[in-house]
Amino acid sequence: MNSRQRIQAALRFERTDRVPVTPQVFGHAAIFAGKTLGEYVRDGETLARCQLRAHAGYGYDAVFAIMDTGVETEAAGSRLTYRTDIYPCVARYVLEDIGNFDKLAVPDPNRSGRMPELLKAANILRSELLDEALVVGCVLGPMTLAIQLLGPEKGLFLAADEPAFFESVLDFATDLVITFGLAQIAAGVHTPMVFDPSASQAVVPSQFFRELLLPRLSRLFSALKAGGSVVNWLHIAGPIESILQYYPEAGVELANFDYCIEPLRARRILPDICLNGNIKPVSFVEASPQEIKAEAAGLLGPGRGFILSSGCEIPPEARPELVAAMVQASRPEE
Repeated sequence: MNSRQRIQAALRFERTDRVPVTPQVFGHAAIFAGKTLGEYVRDGETLARCQLRAHAGYGYDAVFAIMDTGVETEAAGSRLTYRTDIYPCVARYVLEDIGNFDKLAVPDPNRSGRMPELLKAANILRSELLDEALVVGCVLGPMTLAIQLLGPEKGLFLAADEPAFFESVLDFATDLVITFGLAQIAAGVHTPMVFDPSASQAVVPSQFFRELLLPRLSRLFSALKAGGSVVNWLHIAGPIESILQYYPEAGVELANFDYCIEPLRARRILPDICLNGNIKPVSFVEASPQEIKAEAAGLLGPGRGFILSSGCEIPPEARPELVAAMVQASRPEE
């Protein structure tokens, strides 16, 4: 059973030779391979080679064609500031002046911003690994991209005070990420993970999620599945217990959950959806290998339909022996 088969068996709640393990190694792959984050997020070949080196070094079950959360908004016209050792940040949001909205067009993933570099990375990873390991891409969820287009303060203000306009931005964001996700599938990813941290109940209430975000997530997942995605993977970090009940209606097939959600509680709410989580990311900086292994061992109880992972991205500065400890915990017989 290879890595992709192991993950797909877990998604179907079938028996696997061991628990699949997918540490969310994004920028950490750059540090592991001796590159800077600045190099990693701007060059598709560098990203792919770093991911391949980290995958070979740690031996987990997936690789990630993922740069940062600024890819889509930059392609739409926002301006980013790049730094050497940390992820880029938005310097000017394209909808800082909301009068620009009517001028926005969905960017061409083959020509716009860093999207072509991300597609290049996806193509290299799939060409190198074929179907041995899962190649995972990423698109922002509609809420998170809307916030990345408007800016956090303005976005949340408009969501409350000008809901019709905000829904128009959500619709544009959904169209954009569908286009980008389908391009990633065409480039080789098995699935684009939908990363939507701004949909957490720490940001918006569950009623907002149900009424505004659920229909758009459903449309997004339907389009990705029709385009060939092998699994509808939703990643919302932070407190999400009140919105888990809506995941089946959204079409979610793999649900990431963070350290603040109790695994057995998540399983009770989502008995038929594969779960992915949930070691605290900062533990990969601060803990000991023994503590990581103990935390991982405590997660292996939910049974079938479970993939061992961190609750969110493993910090770029994570200690390699701690990432290795989580991978080793999935293989107690070795």
